[in-house]
Amino acid sequence: MGLERVHIVARRLGLLGGLGCPVITVAGTNGKGSTCAMLASVYGSAGYRTGVYSSPHLVRFEERCRIEGNPVSESELVAVFAMVESARCQKDYENEHPVSLTYFEFTTLAILLALVRAKLDVLVLEVGLGGRLDAVNVIDPDCAVITSIDLDHMALLGNTREAIGREKAGIMRAGRPVVVSDPVPPQSVVDSAKQVGADLWRVGLDFSFGGDQQQWGWATSTERGARRYSGLAYPALRGANQLLNAAGVLAVLEVMRPQLPVTAQAVRMGLSVVELPGRFQLVPGQPTLVLDVAHNPHSVAALTANLDAMGYYPTTRAVFGAMADKDLAPMLARIAPLVDRWYFTDLPTPRASTARDLERQWSELPGRKGEAAGGFDAPMAALLAAVADSDPADRIVVFGSFFTVGGVLLNGTPRLSAKHLSH
Repeated sequence: MGLERVHIVARRLGLLGGLGCPVITVAGTNGKGSTCAMLASVYGSAGYRTGVYSSPHLVRFEERCRIEGNPVSESELVAVFAMVESARCQKDYENEHPVSLTYFEFTTLAILLALVRAKLDVLVLEVGLGGRLDAVNVIDPDCAVITSIDLDHMALLGNTREAIGREKAGIMRAGRPVVVSDPVPPQSVVDSAKQVGADLWRVGLDFSFGGDQQQWGWATSTERGARRYSGLAYPALRGANQLLNAAGVLAVLEVMRPQLPVTAQAVRMGLSVVELPGRFQLVPGQPTLVLDVAHNPHSVAALTANLDAMGYYPTTRAVFGAMADKDLAPMLARIAPLVDRWYFTDLPTPRASTARDLERQWSELPGRKGEAAGGFDAPMAALLAAVADSDPADRIVVFGSFFTVGGVLLNGTPRLSAKHLSH
């Protein structure tokens, strides 16, 4: 697997000469989606027409392409799909046969076309997997962003943070800024920036942030100038880890200022109104419902910390479904002390573990607490069972995969009503 095939089709589509506006590419293990959402929200608040490519989607495929905050239309998707298919099948001096593309490669080319056709002011592209060989990397970004790096997709990216960091670093470009918001980045990321000749901005060195319970602030280092934001409200996206993502976003705004100037008011407004379903999303109702796409040990650790900070709940119930290739033992072990009752679910993809297998792995945890309510054939069925068992003061957490959270959002955001509130 390489980028040669994608390059051929991208060239035929006219995508390699630039996309008509500044491009920001975001890679990382966790925090990519939040970073993309914050960037788009701030730039939108500043009056720029923004486009975002992100993956995977929660419910509808159109979510992957957002133009000025709205999902792309079905008709536009059909049009660009047809253009990619035509270019893929085109014969030229290099290829007499159609170029083979994966689902993600085809999707990426189509959505890039849709974004170009929308004639936008700034594009934010989220890497799907890794960086170096990801289809998004056929585009040269004006600024690269690398969020937190941890162990995930190890069969494809490597078994260490150093190896995974090397893959993420593939989105860097010579002479262009790269913002790294991982507080302790793998040395491979730092080394790659030097080798490529990228302008490396690191949290804790080139920019810093801090706050109290009421507000937070951000500043560049002395060597990088004197930009400072103080008295900022916390981002609308919940969770302690979002402040780190927001700090990286402010660094991107700083390095992109010559091309895309923004006011302090746009920063404040953008961070205050940003929305992204499924990232420590608290849904109003009783019992309390928490939706989180945490699907690897690092993100489950963040979810656990955020749940712990919510305070006391008599009973916490977990709806959990996950992919079969995930490192489940540390994920389950980390959050298990907070969960009283588990509702394991099948997911609608052959890549997923079955509910029965998830329950087996949970039952093998040393010193586990809580109990299992059994297995369910779909996330919504598991959630309804959890609600039926709950008192109004309880808490239900749905996590483990985009498919798990998406499965309870199929018909919109559920509003829960525990049994003795419904009479």
